[in-house]
Amino acid sequence: MHLILSVLSAIDWVLYRLIYPLVVLLSIAVATMVAFGVFSRELLDQPVFGLEELILLAAVWLYMLGAVLASRDRSHLSADFVQTFVKNPRIVHGFHLFAIAISLVMAAFFTTWSFDLLAWGVQRGQATTVFQIPLYLSQASLFAASLMFIVYLLRDLVTELLEFIEGNHDQHSQMAEDTKIEG
Repeated sequence: MHLILSVLSAIDWVLYRLIYPLVVLLSIAVATMVAFGVFSRELLDQPVFGLEELILLAAVWLYMLGAVLASRDRSHLSADFVQTFVKNPRIVHGFHLFAIAISLVMAAFFTTWSFDLLAWGVQRGQATTVFQIPLYLSQASLFAASLMFIVYLLRDLVTELLEFIEGNHDQHSQMAEDTKIEG
């Protein structure tokens, strides 16, 4: 299982170095395009046709990649109240394992559905009105993000499973933290 964590850590290393700069660039691009759109429409009285298409494409990718980063850092929303009521670490890890397993199943469904949507989008060949940007480019963000969610859920599952089996809660919590690369 430690080998699996090492492989997932290597995948994380690559993903983080690709995703983080993209998120920064997309954030700047979306903010700049929105500001330019407002400026041109309100002050110059000249709307920029098609700008919304570019903003939407960038915003969808930004949202999905931001969700992947939240999943990576475990900073996404959660309702983890088990630790409040249960003091036995083994039971807490059991609940965490159960929650991660459910999340992994849901991510697998999401991956299947997003792949079907992407395949349908490619088959249909729909495009935006002004720039003729294929709609499957934005749909691809759902599929890409769902694959990355599975990577991080597998990491969390292996980490929790090791903690549950070995009962060494501090060591594997640290190991999970070590699989994340600090920005």
